[in-house]
Amino acid sequence: MAQLTLLQAINKTLEQQMEKDDTVVVLGEDAGFEGGVFRVTAGLQKKFGEARVFDTPIAEAAIVGSSVGMAINGLKPVTEIQFSGFMFPGYNQIVTHMARMRNRSRGKYHVPMVLRMPYGGGVRALEHHSESLETLFAHIPGLKLVIPSTPYDAKGLLTAAIQDPDPVIYMEPKRIYRAFKQDVPDEEYTVEIGKARVVQKGDDMTIVAWGAMMRETQKAIKALEDENISIELIDLRTIAPMDYNTIIKSVKKTGRLLVIQEAVKTLGIASELISRANEEAFLYLEAPPMRVTGHDITVPLPKGEHHHIVDEKRIKHAIKKLANYEV
Repeated sequence: MAQLTLLQAINKTLEQQMEKDDTVVVLGEDAGFEGGVFRVTAGLQKKFGEARVFDTPIAEAAIVGSSVGMAINGLKPVTEIQFSGFMFPGYNQIVTHMARMRNRSRGKYHVPMVLRMPYGGGVRALEHHSESLETLFAHIPGLKLVIPSTPYDAKGLLTAAIQDPDPVIYMEPKRIYRAFKQDVPDEEYTVEIGKARVVQKGDDMTIVAWGAMMRETQKAIKALEDENISIELIDLRTIAPMDYNTIIKSVKKTGRLLVIQEAVKTLGIASELISRANEEAFLYLEAPPMRVTGHDITVPLPKGEHHHIVDEKRIKHAIKKLANYEV
């Protein structure tokens, strides 16, 4: 057992899986020699060599397309897109080949690859570095999408993703890469893809969050301890396939739903969760479901980012408003 940051947990998991399975390869822009912009893959090329950990050209379409070819020919590529906002040149390959190959070939070809990408704001970055684009992947059949919020889940979800026979998008909330440490077992383990986690039980309100928003939500809940609001907090963990059963069960118990989403408001994951709650738990609701989200704008540059980013203050306000709602 070691105390690891989320970033360290990802690095150690890649090392462990590469030691276990020599078909696992790591690639991406600066992923080899430099170990990536955030040093997530640092040390792997030195240990496993350039044939298994290598740099690519700045060409996302080629990176993703080549990885699909590797995967259907017996390798297990763990491919890095340097920032999620840079993935658009490769989106064609993601949607038309990576997601569809098993269906297109009627099961003859699988695509056992993981597409890693740092995402989200809060680090005062430049344009195209701070978006939360999970909706663009969750809408595509054939893709799985996971987002860890803790070092423990980072290892378990990445292990499960690498061992999955089908493609998995693995989005890494860079805002919490080094934010805190957690005990992470040395031995291999998996966190089930498609299963949310009830972080704490409660009776008055269900709150659903994921990625970096989990940490902000937990800070808000702690700050409201004196308000005596019994909150059931759920970490979504997997965006696709989504664990609706856990969420609907909780909403039927509490009667109130609040979704915390870093991405822009319109057509986000929060919208889908609220729609499901209305469809499957409408008669149990004691208040209209609410969401706290980013604004429908391009993420501002560093000086203005704090006006856009979802933080503890906005979440606290929403919790109190939903808790005090009366018909």
